[in-house]
Formats: sequence, C-alpha cells, structure tokens
Amino acid sequence: MNTHASDPPKASRQTRKATASGWIGSALEYYDFFIYATAAALIFPQIFFPKTDPKVAIIASLATYGVGYIARPIGAVILGHWGDTHGRKRVLILCMFLMGFSTVAVGLLPTYDQIGLWAPAMLVALRLIQGFAVAGEISSASSMILEHSPFGRRGFYSSFTLQGVQAGQVLAAAVFLPLAHYMSPDAFLSWGWRVPFIMSFLVIVAGYIIRRQVHETPVFKEVDAKGLVPKAPVIQAVTDSWRDMIRVMLCSLMNVIPVVATVFGAAYAVQPGYGIGFAKDVYLWIPVVGNILAVLVIPFVGNLSDRIGRRPPIIVGALASGLLSFGYLYAISIHNVPLAIVLSLLMWGVVYQGYNAVFPSFYPEMFPARTRVSGMAISQNVGTAFTALLPALFVSVAPPGSNNIPFTIGMITLSICGIAALSAWTARETYRVRMDDLGDPLARPVDKAEYLRLRAQTMANGDAGSSSAASPASAAR
Repeated sequence: MNTHASDPPKASRQTRKATASGWIGSALEYYDFFIYATAAALIFPQIFFPKTDPKVAIIASLATYGVGYIARPIGAVILGHWGDTHGRKRVLILCMFLMGFSTVAVGLLPTYDQIGLWAPAMLVALRLIQGFAVAGEISSASSMILEHSPFGRRGFYSSFTLQGVQAGQVLAAAVFLPLAHYMSPDAFLSWGWRVPFIMSFLVIVAGYIIRRQVHETPVFKEVDAKGLVPKAPVIQAVTDSWRDMIRVMLCSLMNVIPVVATVFGAAYAVQPGYGIGFAKDVYLWIPVVGNILAVLVIPFVGNLSDRIGRRPPIIVGALASGLLSFGYLYAISIHNVPLAIVLSLLMWGVVYQGYNAVFPSFYPEMFPARTRVSGMAISQNVGTAFTALLPALFVSVAPPGSNNIPFTIGMITLSICGIAALSAWTARETYRVRMDDLGDPLARPVDKAEYLRLRAQTMANGDAGSSSAASPASAAR
C-alpha cells in the first residue's frame, strides 16, 4: 500500500462524522448569520432602539450587524491559535457553543421599552460574540474534514463545509419567511421573530452530539506526539507562509459575487432612488433559490477538484462569475425580471460555486498542519472583512442618478474576480500532494497516473462515492 500514516486508505466512519460535524457547524453559523441580518433590517429598529427617530434606529440596527466583522480578526487570531495548539475538535465545539448560545440569547433579550439603552448594548455584545465565533468555524471545520479525508477525496469531503453554509441560509429562510408571512404584524413583532433565534438551541444539541463523537485528527495527533506544536502558531504562520496568506486574502475577495447578487443588486433593483422598480419579494427569493442550487452543485464541484485540481475550478468560476455580473446588472437596468433572476442564479448559485466549493480544501492545503487553522482563519477573515465594505463603495461610485451603472459595477466586480483568479493561478496545485507534505513549497506531487490509481483504490476500499456521501445525515450514522 502506497499510503502515508496521515493519508487514510479509505473513507472511514470518522471521515463521515467529521464531514457531518463540519456541515452542522457551518449550517448553524449561517443560519444565525441570515436570521440576524433579516431581523436587523426588519425588526430590531422597532424594538431595541428609541422610537424618536426611525431613520437613526435603522442605521443603528444595521450597524449592530456590521460590528460582527470587527470581532472576526480577533476571533481568527485567538481561535486559530487554539485550533493549532489544542486541536481542531476543541475549537469546533467552542465555536459552536459561542455562536449557538449567543444567538439564543438574542431571542431572549428584553426590549428597549423594558430596559432602555441596555437593550442595544446587550445586542451589540452578543453580535460581537457571534463575529468572534464565526472567525474560527470554517477554517477549523475545513481542517478537521480535510485531515480525516482519504487521499484523492479531500476536495469532495471538504466541500461539505460550504454546503452547510448554503443549507443554513435555506433553513433560515424556511423558518423566518413563513412566520413573517402568516403571523399578524403585532404578533410577529411581539414574539414571533424570537422563534428562529431560540430554535438555535436544537441545532446546538444536534451539533454537540455529532462533534463529541469525532476523534481528533491523526495529523494533529502526529504533530503533537512529535513535539512540533508551535507555541505561537500565528507568528509562525506569518513567518513561514506569508505568501500563501496573501493569496488566501486575495482569493477571499470572491465574496464580491454574493455582495453583487444580493446586496447591491437588490438595492439597485428595489430602491426608489435608482428608479428601476422591481418588486421587493423577488429579492427575498433569489437567495433562497440560489442557495438551493448551490447545495446541489457544491459536492459535484468538490469531486471535480479531486479529478482536475483545485486551481481550474476556482479560476474559471472567478472569471466567469465576474463576466456574468455585467449581464445580471444590465438585466436589472432594462427591468427584465426573468432575465435578472436567471442570470443571478447562474452567476451566484452555479458558476460561483467553482470557487465556493473548492476553497475549503484549497486553503488549508496551502499550510502545514502545525499552522493550518491560524493561516487560513486570519487570511480568509481579513479578505472577507474587506468585502463587507464593498456595498458602500459600489453606492459611492454608482449613486442613484448616475450613468452606466452596470458597466461601472461590473468592471469593479470583474477586476476583483480577476485578482482572485490570478492569486489562485500563482499558488501551488495541491490536490496530488500527500497530507504530510502539505505546506511544503518544495513538495513534489504524486505522479498523475499513480494519483488516479490511488484515488480509484480509495473509492474501491469503501468510499461509497458522491451519491451516498452527499448527505451529512447519512454521514452522521
């Protein structure tokens, strides 16, 4: 058998438990993210802030959504350090409890009428905890799955981290939208909005049951046994892997696509100042359908990256989705609702997944085991935090009344996507590199013919393939 100790010969029960653990955690993270964003826009201005000036209340409420990004770099440093020094499993359980209980606490908060300014202060504090927890989830979950996955199947299994992200947003919409639609406005404002937040407790229980059954990864155990766990993994990551950290930062700018699809695109289509006049309910359903498409597409793209490499899907996905942004914004400008919906779903729900499905394996494969979580967490969160500023940039360069909005925003979007694609192109191809050699710039990949033979052997040894592994529920059994 031509395998290394850290390369499992087949997809084991632990592989599937690790996959389910990553899926559940990511689903919880983005379920919480989506319901908070919705409530911050629709509910919080009326119940957590003074009613004397509604405009100020709206701005303040949306600001509480944004403060989560302030805590992300801090969370990335601390949780990345924890994951590289104490293990992937411990940091994942910590992230899950921090995120879950802070979300439940939001659903239990008293209102401004009950406790005055303590209400918004407590809301901000809980949002900071959410942002802190988010920073460690995807990097730790991706590393956990990757290090439990057999050689030749790392891209496929790691992709379920992001499938959980998209599924969490679908779940949030499935819970929130019916409540808002069928309840009376007074009942929804009084207590109905709290239901999605309190329901996070159920996800915490399910996530903990799964995560406690996942063993620490063989890779981290080996590093620990050899006494190679660094005292300061953040410093070592920056010292040894700063080039790859910059690559991850720049590749993470691909978050521009969901920003264009669901934030600026929605404002451009709906806000009266732009004069387009799309119905608001259209843009409530674009994220739902787009995420359902992504859930279906992600495992296939992850599997493809195990066959042809990580860089091609990312580069093609980046450039193609950047080009599609022109058509999407143009369709809005001519008030063609069906074309705008089709192009947004194609751009975001399908083509963008060339990046989205692959980065959970591509990013951690850039770093050695001893600094993997820190290197990915810090660089990805810095890059993503920058994209949080893009809606304001887009509105400043293409305000209501300006000309050539589709071309202006499309060019910025394509340029950012081009930067991400170029960064991926300059990176080492990692899909044929052994687990023990990941992060080594001098590592030689396995010969392609030998790799394909080992991949086929892995699947024959018990990996049931894409169809059976595509369900995290089955993975947990």
